Amino acid sequence: MATKKAGGTAKNLRDSNPKYLGVKRADGDSVRIGEIIVRQRGTKILPGNNVGTGKDHTIFSLSNGKVMFRTRRKTNFDGQTLSRKTVDVVPHAA
Repeated sequence: MATKKAGGTAKNLRDSNPKYLGVKRADGDSVRIGEIIVRQRGTKILPGNNVGTGKDHTIFSLSNGKVMFRTRRKTNFDGQTLSRKTVDVVPHAA
């Protein structure tokens, strides 16, 4: 006989906090130095000109300007053509 009434077990009641990943500044938006453009896991989007990468693959602006997303085509060692998305910051005309 059980000495306690059955309480049941629930394994899926815990939940993790949201990480707020994604694109923070769209194509054509103005950014200042240090503003975060993309928060991501891994390098889905590659850094281009005038942007830096954090240790968690966050892409941020290194100069004042406008955000520009583009697709870069690349050939791997098997001869397959790959396209990778990159992000640049185009400085404002002085």
